Amino acid sequence: MTDPESGGVTLIGVAAERPYDVVVGRGVLARVADVLGAPRRVAVLHPAALIDVAVRVSASLEHAGHEVVRIDVPDAEAAKTVEVAARCWAVLGNAGFTRSDAVVGVGGGSTTDLAGFVAATWLRGVALVTVPTSLLAMVDAAVGGKTGINTAEGKNLVGVFHEPVGVVCDLDLLATLPPVDLRAGLGEVVKCGFIADPRILELVEQEPEAALDPASPVLRELVERSVRVKARVVSADLREATSEGRQVGRELLNYGHTLGHAVERRERFRWRHGEAVSVGMVFVAELARAAGVLDDAVADRHRAVLGSLGLPTTYAPDALEDLVATMGLDKKTRGSTLRFVVLNDLASAEILSAPSDELLRTAFAALTRV
Repeated sequence: MTDPESGGVTLIGVAAERPYDVVVGRGVLARVADVLGAPRRVAVLHPAALIDVAVRVSASLEHAGHEVVRIDVPDAEAAKTVEVAARCWAVLGNAGFTRSDAVVGVGGGSTTDLAGFVAATWLRGVALVTVPTSLLAMVDAAVGGKTGINTAEGKNLVGVFHEPVGVVCDLDLLATLPPVDLRAGLGEVVKCGFIADPRILELVEQEPEAALDPASPVLRELVERSVRVKARVVSADLREATSEGRQVGRELLNYGHTLGHAVERRERFRWRHGEAVSVGMVFVAELARAAGVLDDAVADRHRAVLGSLGLPTTYAPDALEDLVATMGLDKKTRGSTLRFVVLNDLASAEILSAPSDELLRTAFAALTRV
């Protein structure tokens, strides 16, 4: 809902085990203190590049009576290591954090993933608030309770489910985001359009320039619609129960991610997550087309919508063998069986399990064509 008495702030409820709200609006950083409630110790995790935002959040918390400890962490995927997590645990231990205290993650998806993992594992779980500062984090990583760190073997292979007590999305922060990061975040937005809310696709198709404008009402609507998609899916299947056939739960949110994560690893995480997921979505659209479950119009629409935003829609023709080996380690794999979330229509998905080598090659060959 949108509260006109509070400057047009939108509250989107997530019906988790402990329900919480995602706050979306402009100039809402101070609402972190409201979310936390009674004064407590609070660790604010943030990358050095976001020191100004972290100081603003910390000041509002201190004004509300909280005792704040700030923890600088590396930027991007470099934050998501066991070594960084251990350093955060050491700070919490030295500061005497108890189970009544809290962690606030200020940053992009990597920071909120790390903050969630630290909060989940300290004393078997303390309160968490996420303050996503990138478009990707607002519509994906900061909502839903998945936390994780990376290992040499793959992305997010170590993690736990730990729901936040609230999420605060200040849209003003998007104005400071590099255009390439804003563009990459739209990869996850488009994903929400294909899996659940085709109006998202229409908005992008009608005004791709507005979708890339952080001050536009179009981008705000895209954010709110994407958060609602994730809230609905997560509320129905918090722990990502195994999906089979056309019964697809939270795994729906992994559309494009199986190959996308493999691309990220092959590129040594130099590609942004949304860029890799863009390629992953084109691949699974081609896979569904080749398997005879998705028509040409919807399959072709993937490349058209993503391409209109300047996102990648092709990949290196010699990469299939490497990618298949990496996908074997994906969290969605069961045993040695590859599984993909594919569409059979707009906003209608199913699980494609154990596709043949021929099917994989056919889909990948289509992905490599310019």
